[in-house]
Amino acid sequence: MDKNYKIYTKTGDKGETSLIGGKRVPKYHSRIEAYGTIDELNSFIGHLRDQLNDEKLREVLLEIQDRLFTAESILATEPKTEVARKLPKLFEEDVLHLESEIDRMNESLQPLSSFLLPGGHPLVSLSHVCRTICRRAERICIRLATETAVDDIVIRYLNRLSDYLFVLARYVAFLYNVPDLPWKARV
Repeated sequence: MDKNYKIYTKTGDKGETSLIGGKRVPKYHSRIEAYGTIDELNSFIGHLRDQLNDEKLREVLLEIQDRLFTAESILATEPKTEVARKLPKLFEEDVLHLESEIDRMNESLQPLSSFLLPGGHPLVSLSHVCRTICRRAERICIRLATETAVDDIVIRYLNRLSDYLFVLARYVAFLYNVPDLPWKARV
């Protein structure tokens, strides 16, 4: 890396940033909110991955982090914008891979009979934090899709990812021999 490279550009000092392709938008723009929330999710998934000792789960989470960066680049590009470099894409196979992993983990789990409270082990709780951030990212992307074109594969991927993260929380509890915490509604 060039020793003269600086991480700061000062181009955002007045509350704007650039989308891929160069268009300047306010930092509160819906696109920025969408990919910024996915970036937050990606960071928490990295934190979760760093804590797990199951190599298969760590491998899947690393792949998910890669796909989340792809989703961010898709969202950071205004539709019909010509870009100088080829950008990565999400594919239906990425969604199917999440479904396959959900099915694989579910084979070890008892069927659900009630809603679950997050908790019981720090990694279970962290999995649920990731799930709720993922759901927020999905809602933001759906709202963005009412304003402008959003590749529906991004929304489908986030939807399936939140399912994956829910099952992951249960699977981590299973691996650590921690019982589910069923919610018992007070009546």
